[in-house]
Amino acid sequence: MKSILVHPPQKAIRAEIKLAASKSECNRALIINALTGFQCDLSNISEARDSQTMLRLLQSEDAVADVIDAGTTMRFLTAYFTVTNQQKLMTGTPRMCERPIGILVDALHILGAEIEYQNVTGYPPMQLKGFNYSGENKLNIRGDVSSQYISALLLIAPSLPEGLTINLEGEVGSRPYIEMTLKQMEHFGIKYSADWEANVLKVEPSAYQPQPYAIESDWSGASYWYSIVALAADAEVELLGLKQNSLQGDSAIVDIMAQLGVESTYTERGVLLRKIPAAESIAWDFTDCPDLAQTVAVCCAVKNIHLTLTGIESLKIKETDRVFALQEELKKLGAELNEVEKDHKYEVVRKAEWEPTSTPSIFTYDDHRMALAFAAVGMVQDIIIEEPGVVVKSYPGYWKDLATVTTWEEMQLS
Repeated sequence: MKSILVHPPQKAIRAEIKLAASKSECNRALIINALTGFQCDLSNISEARDSQTMLRLLQSEDAVADVIDAGTTMRFLTAYFTVTNQQKLMTGTPRMCERPIGILVDALHILGAEIEYQNVTGYPPMQLKGFNYSGENKLNIRGDVSSQYISALLLIAPSLPEGLTINLEGEVGSRPYIEMTLKQMEHFGIKYSADWEANVLKVEPSAYQPQPYAIESDWSGASYWYSIVALAADAEVELLGLKQNSLQGDSAIVDIMAQLGVESTYTERGVLLRKIPAAESIAWDFTDCPDLAQTVAVCCAVKNIHLTLTGIESLKIKETDRVFALQEELKKLGAELNEVEKDHKYEVVRKAEWEPTSTPSIFTYDDHRMALAFAAVGMVQDIIIEEPGVVVKSYPGYWKDLATVTTWEEMQLS
């Protein structure tokens, strides 16, 4: 088994990091571009495997669309191939086929799609067999399961004869990702209204207008560098390509890390990170930024900052059950992720008496964010990251970037 052993830096960290492009922005732009007939000038296309998979499948005429482990790609392409009346078998890795898609498929059925599950109802693989518009232009859909279902429907909404009105039921999770979708659609000429008090989204029927679009650097990727600065003894890092008024919900890392010991100063090129004193405890609702939870949990565990988390229910249906994965791997750092209120509130606490007696070896569960979140522990002590190649999903250049601030070596574990 391939692994990477990360060593603590031997000197103060001073670095400029050009972050990878946001796969969230990129994936939305790729769908919009496809709906214009591939007429847009997109720049800074993400090299993340999820986005490259999206790009490849949009250009493919194959009858089978294998998204590998890309959840956004599965959801967005299911909607796109449906509305463009393409007959495709949608499939992916075994874990991808355990991730639910029934809410989206049910909505597409109402709009006029013919989709048949090939194995288990509500889960891939499924066969897209055609689309005949039903005349229904209103949907009720849960807002608390996955914003990707909602964004998938919004992206195809202008292509429907009467547009689409979506009534979001219950609490709305990851709202910034929905707003990102709408703002990108607006850039390409689409008119919409969003009543967030009533949780009603309405998109007018229209054609996307080809426009140039530059994809911003990835705030999710930035979060790992915030953790590095927070944990290192002496660090100053400038992250290039980030915007202060970002569409990305994970820009919330600025406010979170201000409490964990990192100050953010925006520059003409991005944002400069410097160390400041940290709080003793923090409470955060991750409903709008669930992808940050692992990074923050690990950082707090190492710094012995008491963390209360809410809004992480969706982590259980990601690349792995991330709640379980955190609970298992934080133990190796002498910390615990405890459930305080069932399926609602959790806390990270560290056992004061714990001292490392050996180098922890972190199992990554085929989840890129587990590898990326735990690698920052290497700022404090040696740590082994198992199956480090999983970072290709979102941040292919991470290990190369990390080598600019500290040393690591490849290992072969039995």
